[in-house]
Order: sequence, then structure tokens, then C-alpha cells
Amino acid sequence: MIKILRFIFIFFIISCAEIKISLEDQFINSIEKVSPTVVSVSTESISKDNEFRFGSGLIISNDGYIITNSHVIESGEVANIYVTLYGGKKYLCQIIGIDKLTDIALLKINEINLNFTKLNPSIEVNRGQFVAALGNPHNLFSISKEPTATIGIISGKNVNFGLRKSGHVYQNMIQTDATINRGNSGGPLINSSGEVVGINTFIVSEKNSSLGFGFSIPISRVVDVVDDLKEKGVVDRDWFTGISVREINKKYKDFLKIKVDDGVIVTDVEKKSPGSDAGILLKDIIFKVNNKIVNSALDIQHALDEGYFKTNDEVDLVIVRGQNFIDTKLKLIDPYNKKGYKK
Repeated sequence: MIKILRFIFIFFIISCAEIKISLEDQFINSIEKVSPTVVSVSTESISKDNEFRFGSGLIISNDGYIITNSHVIESGEVANIYVTLYGGKKYLCQIIGIDKLTDIALLKINEINLNFTKLNPSIEVNRGQFVAALGNPHNLFSISKEPTATIGIISGKNVNFGLRKSGHVYQNMIQTDATINRGNSGGPLINSSGEVVGINTFIVSEKNSSLGFGFSIPISRVVDVVDDLKEKGVVDRDWFTGISVREINKKYKDFLKIKVDDGVIVTDVEKKSPGSDAGILLKDIIFKVNNKIVNSALDIQHALDEGYFKTNDEVDLVIVRGQNFIDTKLKLIDPYNKKGYKK
């Protein structure tokens, strides 16, 4: 019996060691696989002090398309943007497009036959899953000529910060305890198979500390935005609805006998517009937009921004008419193609 227990114990120890080695080897291979596609992104300011900024990026095609965060290249008045590849070769690059709302930018260098990472928008993440963050913290790329890697787990997902003062909207973010420092923005967060699950964007920590939680944009959103930037150079977020609204004050509430305390009152609905097709009438109360209670035109804009709505999308509304709450959908049509609008 003792021999049997000893055998089981030895087998357990060996199995645990094999699991540990297996996971370690997976990440070593994954980091080696993705590292040649990670780049340093640096900018030079046109101001007198020639301010130098840096971040990270990821090559996503063999002909030089690179993704990064828009805040990496938007700060101040930028004269030139440079990309340094794995190994140290440096290129002047061009901006293909920027979507400030999602904090995503698409760059391009004039080169072919590059190593690149193919993105899969269907990748899912789970809390507790091991991940690695690759990038250019503190501009170490300029010294090592390769990205720095840090390991952690997925600490949370679907973390919502809403609309920030910067104009960026951070919704459904991936939270990780893999160390993310200044310069990691724009670099990939990868799983043990070397698949990109997100783009590292910012850290929440105590002042002047790198200890905290990092947050990454989920790769599904990145792919959706990059596809638009590659095709059109922009993400269309202008729209026409044919509806005018105003805030409800006590005078309107008493005069129109409005029973709800929240919402905005519809003051005009253009004929043959998305608003009229949605069944919205004069004096209706728009109570919710994309499941968010609104009390001003600015609240409506914030609700649309936080939902990442694009031109020609449909948004769910809740309308109050008398005693009734009515659900409807409103199409956000292209304001430059109103004449061609069809229901």
C-alpha cells in the first residue's frame, strides 16, 4: 500500500511539473511568435522643445499596416511619426486614419514582406486566463530592439469607463494585472497561443506608480474600427434623424402634464425622416436612448458615443406618450445623403 501511495505521489509531482513546463513553453513560443510584429511608435513635436513621445504598435499585414492607440500619436502638434521594427530598422510612417472615440489609429510604412500578426475578432477571453503584454515601456525598445513582455491574468472583462474628458470612450474593456507602463499603449495583449485578445491602452494606479490594473481594448472592436479606417480613412459617426428636442422644465411639464421626471421633449419631427418613420410625434418624450435615461441633447450624444454607433446604425429608443412607454428603433442616416434616404 505504501509503495502504491508513493507511486501516486511521484506521478502527481511529475504531472504538475509537466503542466508548469508546458504553460511556460507555450508563453515562450507565443512571445517569440508575436514579438517580431510588435513595433515602437515615436513622435517628434514641431514645438520649440522638440518634445519626443513614444508608444507601441502591431503590424497586421505584410505590406506595412500598423495599429496603435490614437493617443500615442495625437498629443500636441506632431511633426513626424516614426516606427521602429523588431531588430531596430526605423521608418517614417503615414497616418491612414484615426478614430478618436475608440482611441484607435491605423498607420502605414512603405515596406513589404513584413512579419505580421493576423487578427481574429472572434477570440474570447475568460477571467483567470493567462496573458502577456508586449510593448515599448519607457522606450526600452530603442535599447533592446525588441518588445518587453510581462505576464499576468485576465482580472476582469466588460469593464466600462464611459466617455472620458479626452473624448475617448472605453467600454467593455479587458482588465489585466500584466504590468503595463508608459509606452505600452498600442501594443498587443496575447494569450498562450499567441493570439491577440486586445490592444493595451492605459493603466489605473496610484500617482507615479506602475502598480495597478491595465486595460486593453477588445480585439473585436479593434478589427471593426481598423476595417473602416483601412477602407475610408475614417469611421463615419455623423448622422441625421430629423428630430429636434429640448430639455423639460417645470413650465413644459405643467403645461403638457408630463408624468415622468426624466427625458427630453420632441419639438420638431421632419417629414420623411428617420424620426417620422420611427413613429415619433411632436410632444413625445424621448426617455431612453440605447437603454440610458437622457435629460438633454448632450445626454443623447453621450449615449450614442458610448454605444459606438456609426452612420446607418439603428438605436433603440423608449418614448413616453401620455401614460404609455413605447419601444422603437431610430435609424442614424448619413446627413449628406438625406435625399436618398429610404425607410
